[in-house]
Amino acid sequence: MTTPAPPQYRPGPKYVLLLGSLAAVPAITTDIYLPSLPTVGAELGATAAAAQLTISGMLVGGAVGQLVIGPLSDRFGRRLPVLVGLLGHVLTSVLCMIAPNITALIALRVLQGFFNAAASVVAIAVIRDRFVGSDAARLLSRLMLVIGVAPLFAPAVGGAIAHAWTWRGVFGVLAGLGVALAVLVWRFMPETLPADRRRIAGPRGVARGYLELLRDRRFMALALIPGMAQAVIMSYVVGSTYVFQREHGLDANQFALLFAINGVALVGGAQVNAHLVKRLAPLRVLRVAIVVQAVLGLTLVAVTASGLGGLALMCVVLWLMLSMQGLVPGNASVLALNDYGHMAGTAAAFLGAMQAALGGLVAPIVGFTGGTGVSMVAVMTGSVLVGFTVLAVATPAYRRGGAWGAP
Repeated sequence: MTTPAPPQYRPGPKYVLLLGSLAAVPAITTDIYLPSLPTVGAELGATAAAAQLTISGMLVGGAVGQLVIGPLSDRFGRRLPVLVGLLGHVLTSVLCMIAPNITALIALRVLQGFFNAAASVVAIAVIRDRFVGSDAARLLSRLMLVIGVAPLFAPAVGGAIAHAWTWRGVFGVLAGLGVALAVLVWRFMPETLPADRRRIAGPRGVARGYLELLRDRRFMALALIPGMAQAVIMSYVVGSTYVFQREHGLDANQFALLFAINGVALVGGAQVNAHLVKRLAPLRVLRVAIVVQAVLGLTLVAVTASGLGGLALMCVVLWLMLSMQGLVPGNASVLALNDYGHMAGTAAAFLGAMQAALGGLVAPIVGFTGGTGVSMVAVMTGSVLVGFTVLAVATPAYRRGGAWGAP
């Protein structure tokens, strides 16, 4: 079923900034906490792998949250679910501040991920309410500027907060962020899903919606690609603090600077994508970008394993690989959502759940395989190769005339 394009709408910079901030909540909640990860493990008597579960657990909670909150946003509109989710984020942040042990902290982070899902799924659903095709791809790329820039400074800010008030203070700041966003949504985010377009569906209706998506081979293939892209990012996120601080001896400030520089790669790639999709169909950009990223990933594994060029060359190739990230998940998501305007919340939730679940399930492999530089880049590259294989085998993307006529 193909949904007609929504009426033309031009969002202002403040509106884009608000949507981007909502979509960035999970990333900020992860990245501002990164410098504290070794300290959390030491203070709570946890292993590195257990401490990393406070990150991947949040992603798993986010996956479940997406599946629940997406259909609710199709039924009750966009504003109510995101406000409830932000208030839940505030509550769990406060409880994380007083967590007595690693088990409690992991459980609370899972719950925090569940509530954070409201912010990210509603931000994407709002875009689909008003845009399709290349227009949607351009707006997603602009959102990446916000999503990417905000976490650039999060590790540095998180490190400063932890230095002043310990890692528990980081969660206090996250609670304050949730309150601020809730106020902004309440005052400035209009409802984009009018009552006459809402899906009044009970549990069976929700199940039918997800079953419709599961039966759509094209959608499922395209949904898996952003999931593997998220696995790339999260493998880098959970491994980087150990690889660069412990294995290569960078201090907290040097690590924060390196993290920011690599964040520029993500932001820059997204802005390049925004210009490319003005002239090229999103699928055409996607099928080239994922090949380039796979080649860079294999090069990164070889450089890291051999030690050729030392840390400098490793960082250069890693930067180039991450720059391709801005051209892959956004285009795949737009293509997947194109035919599901009638259930944009449900479809966006499924996409988000795939991303959170695959990121949460794949990223711990880095810790369980030693947490070394080689294990980190190998997991990242393996994730890219899975995404490329799905695009090549399960879709007609690389076949003659295989662009699907995508806008």
